[in-house]
Amino acid sequence: MTFVAMEGAIMLANYHTHTVRCGHAAGREEEYIEHAISQGFKILGFSDHVPQPFPDGYVSGIRMTMDELPEYIKTLMALKDKYRNDIEILIGFEVEYTVKYFDRLMDILGEYPVDYIIQGQHNVPDEIEGFYAGSRTDDEGRLREYVNFTIEGMKTGVFAYLAHPDLINYTGSRETFLKHMSKIAEASVELNLPLEVNMYGFHDRRNYPRSDFFRMAVDMGAPIVIGCDAHIPWLVRQPENLEGFAEFLKQCDITPGDNIVSFD
Repeated sequence: MTFVAMEGAIMLANYHTHTVRCGHAAGREEEYIEHAISQGFKILGFSDHVPQPFPDGYVSGIRMTMDELPEYIKTLMALKDKYRNDIEILIGFEVEYTVKYFDRLMDILGEYPVDYIIQGQHNVPDEIEGFYAGSRTDDEGRLREYVNFTIEGMKTGVFAYLAHPDLINYTGSRETFLKHMSKIAEASVELNLPLEVNMYGFHDRRNYPRSDFFRMAVDMGAPIVIGCDAHIPWLVRQPENLEGFAEFLKQCDITPGDNIVSFD
């Protein structure tokens, strides 16, 4: 896959959009689409949190259920057709790489017309048995585990890009953080797998995106993509419409381009 940047162009594509099925988003799909059109987008990808084939009895509070999967696909297929003259709608998922459930999940998704998937590594090694990477920690071992596990997922070759690569909320030294996180940037360059600058994290004043990480990644030659990570329709927007975000990108030596990713 390749990331195409056109200096001076507005973002034409956003691949990181959620729906109410995840349990922590709001709004109808049509509202996201209409707002994307009003913002000048030509491609809108929905990538809600994928259901996981967890053991019977475990219910996740942050993703759709397996029973909701067919309806998610059916709804987006209908919207693809409805808006075909206005915007290209893509069907995707934000997927956690796991060891126990990943192969089974890929088999299930292979039964549906899925355009792409992005890697969003929130938990290591999974939601049931692991730790949440967004929790504050100064444990270098957890940082190392997050980095190694994320790279293992990147190397599967199934992901279009890595969402919020700097989600790990490491509170130890900057030097230690960058030493380990440089390996993700190296893998991004080696695999030509873009790293996402996450607009929702910036909007919500989370620990990510981190300018020190992205300055390093850009210096190393990592491909970059911007993701709205929209959980509310009006969050599908251009970088200049998020206060302070354009300045953040300049700090990181990132020039927003058309943001189109080709899935080769």
